Amino acid sequence: MATKYYTHFVTGDSKAQSSSFSNEWSGVVELRQPLSNTRASRELRALLAQSFDLDSDDIRILHWARLH
Repeated sequence: MATKYYTHFVTGDSKAQSSSFSNEWSGVVELRQPLSNTRASRELRALLAQSFDLDSDDIRILHWARLH
């Protein structure tokens, strides 16, 4: 059974001098396995970065929560 998470995050170019994050997104992400408690934010950033074809450093998660 899939696990669903609500996530609110911004994307941008971490290599830019000002580290500007300009695009704001929110929505539900469905994963095959639950995120691990110790690395949840890092795992979620990596997944989102892959989906947006970005580096994980280009994702800043503002909020995430597991949906029941």
